[in-house]
Amino acid sequence: MMSLLRSLALGAALLAATPPAFAGDAEDVQAAISGQLGAFRAEKGEEAYSYAAPNIRQMFSSPEIFMRMVKSAYDPVYRSSNAAFGKLAIDGGVFRQEVYLTDRNGQSWIASYTLSRQPDGSMKITGCAIRKGDDVSA
Repeated sequence: MMSLLRSLALGAALLAATPPAFAGDAEDVQAAISGQLGAFRAEKGEEAYSYAAPNIRQMFSSPEIFMRMVKSAYDPVYRSSNAAFGKLAIDGGVFRQEVYLTDRNGQSWIASYTLSRQPDGSMKITGCAIRKGDDVSA
């Protein structure tokens, strides 16, 4: 009986530690990424910066510094000509979204975004890693 109670307590603790995925999570993730990509294309640095989570804002203390970093290190994201959303996963409250992009030269890229829901309910981008896609025509 005691082991059953411990198992139930452990299960309840694990459920409480992992926030539930809500129906709108996928839409919120995609809206945040799409919004930031659109702001990059429109040269709206403050708007693009508004999608960054506090950890990113701590590293890049202003929209201007953030945009300089994006322009130099993430050109395929900064100047993507299209975006298609791939797999979305959730791991311990962190959302991982793959986005298939095409850069200004026609090369495909895969951007792996991480996002988290903030205390105010908004979805913010906590990180992004890019890698070349598997172009067969390139």
